[in-house]
Amino acid sequence: MINILVVDDEEPFRRLLNKELTRKGYAVEVARDGNEALRLLHERSFDVLLLDVVMPGVDGLSLMKKLKEDSGAPAIIVLTGKATVETAVEAMKNGAYDYLTKPYKLDELAIIIDRAYEFSRLSVKSKLLEQELVRKESPFEFIGKSKQLQDILAMIQKVAPTDSPVFIQGESGTGKELIANTVWHFSTRKDAPFIALNCATLSENLIESEIFGHEKGAFTNAYQMKHGLVEVADKGTLFLDEIGEMPIGLQPKLLRFLDSGEFRRVGGNKTLRVDVRMIAATNKDLDSLIKAGTFREDLYYRLNVINVAIPPLRERKEDVVELSQHFLKKYAKKLSKPITEFTSEALDLLTGYNWPGNVRELENVVERAVILCESGRIGAEDLSISSYSAVAEMSVNPSLEEMEKNYILRVLKEAGNNQSKASQLLGIDRKTLYLKLKKYGIS
Repeated sequence: MINILVVDDEEPFRRLLNKELTRKGYAVEVARDGNEALRLLHERSFDVLLLDVVMPGVDGLSLMKKLKEDSGAPAIIVLTGKATVETAVEAMKNGAYDYLTKPYKLDELAIIIDRAYEFSRLSVKSKLLEQELVRKESPFEFIGKSKQLQDILAMIQKVAPTDSPVFIQGESGTGKELIANTVWHFSTRKDAPFIALNCATLSENLIESEIFGHEKGAFTNAYQMKHGLVEVADKGTLFLDEIGEMPIGLQPKLLRFLDSGEFRRVGGNKTLRVDVRMIAATNKDLDSLIKAGTFREDLYYRLNVINVAIPPLRERKEDVVELSQHFLKKYAKKLSKPITEFTSEALDLLTGYNWPGNVRELENVVERAVILCESGRIGAEDLSISSYSAVAEMSVNPSLEEMEKNYILRVLKEAGNNQSKASQLLGIDRKTLYLKLKKYGIS
């Protein structure tokens, strides 16, 4: 079922669309302005946004600009009774899939909704293929000389040639996908696809279709058969990140697939079989989720055959310099800047910081430093770490939650309080960021 959010300041129009689109089999929510739409978009996932242009407060174009940088934003169809060439051009520039002028035929709108939905899904598939191409063309690098990381690498080299599931645990930003990629690189499947999916980025009713596919007619508007990621990854590796976000109703099907390699597409009766190596990862405490009844214990044991626990960067400070130099080389080349090294003061600052955002935060700091630096050496003044007091302000033994909160606040400040940009810098989707802000009482 396609989830639609209607955003319009005219109550009769909202009521009409809600009634007619629901009758056609869509799931519909309504919002009276851009602010209410943003709140709903933070709280749940939508596939298509029907958006009026002229509204009080946050208007349609302003909302589109806020959503433009969010890769998880729904497809946008602009509906307006006050059409001009300028607004049409502006809407398309800001990512609208299509543009309709009121009044319009409901059947015509339904066709465009279906096309926008399918276009959005094809875009996701295209991105997966692009990621796969980049992965295969990029040189493999496993950076870290700390004993912890070298022990992990040694274990990976032993277990990678097997087909056993691998379960990766670590805080956000520690490099769980890098570890999954390393397992794939040393496996006998390295010439086959490596397909990654973040379970937190999809709504509950979409994730089963994304993983296992669906048959034509499986649900309203399923006009074509869709192959799932397990089929795309056949003979290769499927990496499910944020596995703790997997809906409880889908977990038995994933368990059955792990046991037998067999599955059925949504709406299908035919049992299909593929050969896929499964890697899963989480930054959550699955024991707590099991006790809470939101994660199956038998699935946890089935996934957790080979366990890789990645220590946070603050526990392997000897990797900071090597990682910093790697990111410096990467971004100096990318940005065509003749920067070759850090000053000793900059290295002291990098190694003295606690890195609550782990490797991802370090990469962001170095990238920003390369952008700001006006000489051949990055100095302490180029780093977005104010001083040692940034660490000292925390308690002597800060909790993980305290470090995460401080990191989120710092990235938000860095992003000018733009949540879409901050979520990109943090490497999480906007909905996850919203929930974390709510958890920590950050307005």
